[in-house]
Amino acid sequence: MATIINASIELTKIDKTKIFEKDGRKYLSITISVNDTTNYGNNVGISINQTKEEREAKAPKTFIGNGKVSWTDGNIQVAEKENAPTQQAPISKEVDDDLPF
Repeated sequence: MATIINASIELTKIDKTKIFEKDGRKYLSITISVNDTTNYGNNVGISINQTKEEREAKAPKTFIGNGKVSWTDGNIQVAEKENAPTQQAPISKEVDDDLPF
């Protein structure tokens, strides 16, 4: 079971205060939404996660990108939470240095 989404993000829209560090690596929490409608050929929106306070204050979301579902087998399921932490591949220093922040 799989779904493939092709997307792009606009790095200049990323609020640097939303970047956090964990275990010596930098992260940005995002939300990816798949919509039922298409706008300019895209049906995927990418925004920066909001804090509880931002959600309660009804602050506008910061959209940083969009995309489209390019393939699906038609069986999208909610992911089950795993008990064991997952191993993440290390971020290449070369790629990290190219980021504008």
